[in-house]
Amino acid sequence: MSNKAGLLELETEVLIIGGGVTGTGVMRDLALRGISCLLIDRKDLNAGASGGNHGLLHSGGRYATSDCETAAECRIEGEILKSIAADAVDPCGGIFAAVEGDDPDFAEKFPQHCERAGISCTELTNTEARQLEPALSDRVFAAFQVPDASIDPFRLTLANVQHAKQINDSDYLPHTQVISFEITDGEITSAICQDHRSGSILKIRARQFVNATGAWAKMVAELADCHDVNLLYSKGSLIISNTRITQGVVNRLRPPGDGDIVVPGGTVSLLGTTSDSIDNLDKIRPSVAEVDRILKQGTALIPGLETTRFIRAFAGVRPLLMSSGAAQDGRRASRGFTLYDHQQQGLSNFATIAGGKLTTYRLMAEKTGDLVAKRLNNSNPCRTAELTLPTDEGVRWTEPGYSARHWFKHSNASDLILCECEMVPQSAVDKVIKLAPGAEDEMTVQAIGLRSRIGKGTCQGAFCSMRVTSHLYDQHIYNNRDGLRHMRDFVGGRFKGIKPILWGEQMPQFELAETMHCGLMGLDFFEPELPKSDDQVKSENSESSS
Repeated sequence: MSNKAGLLELETEVLIIGGGVTGTGVMRDLALRGISCLLIDRKDLNAGASGGNHGLLHSGGRYATSDCETAAECRIEGEILKSIAADAVDPCGGIFAAVEGDDPDFAEKFPQHCERAGISCTELTNTEARQLEPALSDRVFAAFQVPDASIDPFRLTLANVQHAKQINDSDYLPHTQVISFEITDGEITSAICQDHRSGSILKIRARQFVNATGAWAKMVAELADCHDVNLLYSKGSLIISNTRITQGVVNRLRPPGDGDIVVPGGTVSLLGTTSDSIDNLDKIRPSVAEVDRILKQGTALIPGLETTRFIRAFAGVRPLLMSSGAAQDGRRASRGFTLYDHQQQGLSNFATIAGGKLTTYRLMAEKTGDLVAKRLNNSNPCRTAELTLPTDEGVRWTEPGYSARHWFKHSNASDLILCECEMVPQSAVDKVIKLAPGAEDEMTVQAIGLRSRIGKGTCQGAFCSMRVTSHLYDQHIYNNRDGLRHMRDFVGGRFKGIKPILWGEQMPQFELAETMHCGLMGLDFFEPELPKSDDQVKSENSESSS
């Protein structure tokens, strides 16, 4: 590390851009090969699609009919993740069920498609299906059991980073965005980045650069004058119930559509998903209309959804590979992935990994690691399919129920509960701040929530946001009005997900939260910090460089 003329400079073997599950997977893969990495993200871990999905660990059944190759990849990789990340996986199983009005021919051919992809598929009678999943409609006429599962993507990314940091001097920097590259003789020599917390500019030198930014991969590649990455952006919205509706994953046995999957996530269930092509990545949020579409379709499969209480909606963007001449249809686009080496674009030390699925992230990271290691003359093989991910207290706090077990085990009356919905005590927050990957001296409430269960319960941060913020002031982590700004950012983020499902019991709860946050805490007097324009960033970069 050096500092010349006020410009901070860092150096690493490999710079990985993008803190989602793929980027953190690449970080772990390379660290296990003995390669030192620096991972950066313009926000924080799982800020994109990795934090905006239903947490389905695919058996491959969902793609068996349309994409046999991807289905087989999901089957193989799903089994690997059940082995190396068992603590992050709920092996709940899954059912594909068709209801009256669905295509009988599609249902009849489903087991044949599964067989081609090597997916275990057992036909169930209607009675057997409803015994496994009592919430199913009595209009079901065909059902098949597959080895689906659910997985915690937040714990997955935290564990990847934690493992890499334990192996060598690999590190992670949040809130760090690449704004340009310095290129000499067909090689990137450094990335010019901006720290969004301080506004300062830093230069990161590396031998190899990996672009794992998901939906933003095309834009980052173009910063390096590479124009070979073509993506289709498909926004998918989901809603979260306040209880677990099904024991396992329940899929509608028909071509993919809105509201055709329910995935259990600990004590709740996630219902989705939509697919709408978009071209603006700045405003990715669910709408009331999308929620209505999801519920209308979902109730045909599970009638009880009509009276279920939902606590939150959220959205993510699928970065889908777009082949030339293909229809602009997110439902029909391939779920496969591509590794771009950018050789034909004139660069020898830059790679972009794009497309793919949460379930296939490890394979994507392996292929990327193979390329980068070869370029660095490193012959060490990939080991990510063999070695289990860490399970220490730096990564376990996203697990439903773990905070409560921790609290009851220690039975300390002075260890006050800060989040009653998820039973998160003060000691858990303290350990997250001390041990979780990416922890900072002044952790925001959002960063703590990402690394724990804070704000994920029925009240959606109404009470715990105040208690956590007060605790951080008591611990002198917050010492000025910035702490209240962090709280405002957190509850503002939760409100984006609450707004589309404000009906019934959620309405009076929100009014109570608004009374506390605005009437008691005065958060409505805090203006959110506006993002800097591209011109401002370029101007500051120019001034710093000079």
